Amino acid sequence: MAKFNTITEIPAALLDTLTQLSFTTMTQVQEKSIAPILLGNDILAQSKTGSGKTLAFGLPCVMRTELNTLKPQTIIITPTRELAEQIAIALRQIASYKANLKILTLYGGVPLRPQADSLAKGAHILIGTPGRIQDHLAKGTLILESIKTLVLDEADRMLDMGFYDDVVKIASNMPKSKQTLLFSATFAEKIEKLANTLLKQPLIIKTDTLQEKTKIEEIVYEVDHKQKALSTLIHSYKPNTLLIFCNTKIEVIALTKMLYSQGHSVIDIHGDLDQRERNESMIVFSNNSKRIMVATDVASRGLDIKNIDMVINYDLPFDQEVYTHRIGRTGRADATGIAISLFTPKESEKCSYVLQKAKKAQMKELRVDTKFKMVSNFDTLCLNGGKKTKLRAGDILGTLCKEVGIDSKMIGKINITDTKSYIALHHTVADKVYKALKKVKIKKKRYVAWVLH
Repeated sequence: MAKFNTITEIPAALLDTLTQLSFTTMTQVQEKSIAPILLGNDILAQSKTGSGKTLAFGLPCVMRTELNTLKPQTIIITPTRELAEQIAIALRQIASYKANLKILTLYGGVPLRPQADSLAKGAHILIGTPGRIQDHLAKGTLILESIKTLVLDEADRMLDMGFYDDVVKIASNMPKSKQTLLFSATFAEKIEKLANTLLKQPLIIKTDTLQEKTKIEEIVYEVDHKQKALSTLIHSYKPNTLLIFCNTKIEVIALTKMLYSQGHSVIDIHGDLDQRERNESMIVFSNNSKRIMVATDVASRGLDIKNIDMVINYDLPFDQEVYTHRIGRTGRADATGIAISLFTPKESEKCSYVLQKAKKAQMKELRVDTKFKMVSNFDTLCLNGGKKTKLRAGDILGTLCKEVGIDSKMIGKINITDTKSYIALHHTVADKVYKALKKVKIKKKRYVAWVLH
């Protein structure tokens, strides 16, 4: 595979940033997309989740951003808030070499006014969901006449959610000369229709290969009692991290309570949670403070967490595309993974598309270790300060190591949002840090701390 340094247009400072982020070798979609995007071509790309597409479109967008104006130049439209946030995090990382480049997210579940205030101050790259972008256009708080590049990420999912007309309407508010980049996991008829409407002589890129598809081992079990079967699977496969999908929030909540009562470290995510709660669920799962996440399909897209060992479809998804995106949460990038689906005898017809791909196995063949528990060694400490108070991960790490006397090996991931900071700490030192921060200041300021549960 080609290296990033083979693309002569990438400046040295950006190459250094990519190296620091451990990005040296391009994935297939990056190798095929970046150079044509830099040349100004429209792109229609079929690309699976976890294939590196965010960098494929994000790198050129960041490189071509002109800092001498604060009018938006790129807008990235995504199906979910979670995906919008994941893309924003990735782009802010690679844009760190370019001082004062402003990236703004626009999605629902949070108040409109703060977003409108931020838009009034100006931004270079916008990332948002169709509904909230439409809200801002209707209120006149968003003007898209300066857009040079439109990116549609996971376009098939957006169309599944009924956003075809919204996307076309949003695009009509932009200059006809804009570049359009459309990324989709499938090339269904509705995608071709959208492409014909929005794209101009696009370069068509397909990166799915047979080798990539074999990275996920797909297994299906026919069972009479799903809860009992789930416990058996956990005690047999003993995954390090596990993502379980249910079709309803009621089932998610019930299953989370059951797993918690069995002594597992578990968190849930579903549509009834507000944005802060959903963000915190994602953070504690990604930093390994919780080892199991139980989710509705709100998490089947936009959940970009490395090293998820196993996905279990506790409930069968309603269609094959949803199944594809669910199991795509494991086996990401260069990793391998296991995807297990459960179905009852009544669901055998509904399960036919899974049975065509997956290996059918028997529960009686499993070896059960009843003592096994998915318990985390980490807790997450939250501080009431973040980017808006100029807190950086290095500031927190330095204070904990030098002032509190914590070994850096006992400190895990540090996630910083606009108003909060989340620190993964080994459970043996979490209480010590919590008590110390009542007295110790970070950058000459005292922050309130609490442990997330």
